[in-house]
Amino acid sequence: MAEARLQVIAGGAVPQGPLTTDPWQFQTMCVDAFVASWRARWFSPVTIDNDIGLLERTLTALGRPAWEVTPEDIDRVVGDLAVKGRATSTRREYVQIFKGFHRFLQARKAAEIEAAFGVRLVCPVDEFNASRHVGDNSPALLPPPTPERVNEFFSFMKQRIATARKYGPAARDYAMFRTLYHAGLRSEEVSLLEKPDLHFTRGPFGKLHVRFGKGAHTSGPRPRWVPMLDGLDLVLRWFLEEVRPKFPDSAVLFADESGGSLHRGTVRNRLRYLMEHETSGIRAVQPACSAKSMCDAQL
Repeated sequence: MAEARLQVIAGGAVPQGPLTTDPWQFQTMCVDAFVASWRARWFSPVTIDNDIGLLERTLTALGRPAWEVTPEDIDRVVGDLAVKGRATSTRREYVQIFKGFHRFLQARKAAEIEAAFGVRLVCPVDEFNASRHVGDNSPALLPPPTPERVNEFFSFMKQRIATARKYGPAARDYAMFRTLYHAGLRSEEVSLLEKPDLHFTRGPFGKLHVRFGKGAHTSGPRPRWVPMLDGLDLVLRWFLEEVRPKFPDSAVLFADESGGSLHRGTVRNRLRYLMEHETSGIRAVQPACSAKSMCDAQL
């Protein structure tokens, strides 16, 4: 490892290059610094763990240091993902995580990279490969479900509670997806909700404190307050009183069977699974209301 070159300016030592001229070693140091910046901006531990793995997979697929990546490399990686049948959202995530890392290098490491490797940073993600990974199945091209379609789905979810093999997870799923829909939350936001985030006395209907709201680009979490509209307050009161005690005690609101947080991917996969069953015509038999508290409240 080469020692950093130092130049004395106004009595201070200023580094003129990186501590190592090995490109892979230096990239590893840059990744560590990038991750440290996430922690400094209060990214959630779940987000950090997921994004570290995604960044590592992206850099491995590219096969060269980030400052040497070309637009053709981005094309190749995204194209390989498409051939393997990976979802549009996955391809988009690969491109976005690389763009974020490259912006970090431009802001923090550009001078060191140019001094050590003779490369001036130019982002290889352009208007062509930035949009090419979005296929015809992009969510933006799909019409939103009608209110009638949404009501059908939640009716199916209600019926399923009384006949499911496990009452707790079925009732949790119903309350969780009602929260996603009525509060307009993202899967990661709902998975990180905790019981103290429910404030039933705020405003006329109560409010949810979304502490880990999605920020713009890499700005970090942006907390916000969301009102409990369309009867969501009744659903969540019922959930806290009748359903949540059936899970291990923890601060997590919509917990898994060990009391921990559901992963955002689990939330999405669960919704996809339930929608496939509902649309394929599989319906639970309408109960004589064994889930009595729920039927009485007409949730």
